[in-house]
Amino acid sequence: MGTVTGGATGATGPTGATATAATATGPKQARSRVTRRHLLEAAVSCLAEHGWAGSTVSVVAERAGVSRGAAQHHFPTREDLFTAAVEYVAEERSTALRDLFHAGPAARPAVVEALVDLYTGALFRAALQLWVAASNEEQLRPRVTELEARVGRETHRIAVELLGADESVPGVRETVQGLLDMARGLGLANVLTDDAARRARVVAQWSRILDAALG
Repeated sequence: MGTVTGGATGATGPTGATATAATATGPKQARSRVTRRHLLEAAVSCLAEHGWAGSTVSVVAERAGVSRGAAQHHFPTREDLFTAAVEYVAEERSTALRDLFHAGPAARPAVVEALVDLYTGALFRAALQLWVAASNEEQLRPRVTELEARVGRETHRIAVELLGADESVPGVRETVQGLLDMARGLGLANVLTDDAARRARVVAQWSRILDAALG
């Protein structure tokens, strides 16, 4: 009888412990994801507001409401943190852009305006600070170069899809890329002053250009 009881206890004990561990792991992973997201969002905000020189891991951790040790657990180096931050928000903005036009090609003025908006907010300001830092930081440059190439390809792909552009037609790919280059230029102009009025006129003109070029 004692043997049976012992076996039951042995079976119940580990099973209960495993269940408890599994239950604990779920909330722990969820908290880890939340902490990571807060760090990424705080890093983008810090870059946009304070630039690379003023954006340390400690400053970001304080804004995110976590310890420096917790920040370094997720991102061992400063470069890890800031490249991941810009990539994260770029992906979030791309998803939001796709969601705006989930049915496919949309009215071109609305698409042009949405694409320009990608380059006039905190994300672009943060990315700009990262570019400037990468021009002087050898260890950062290859990571930022690779990141920007990847983000650029994805943004171009989304633009082609939303505009209903046929890139097999000569000149169409360059026209779409010109739109994105123009949007980046408007973002740069907006860094120092509020350029909303002029930007609206440029967006309207580019919409007309696209209609003529894309058919």
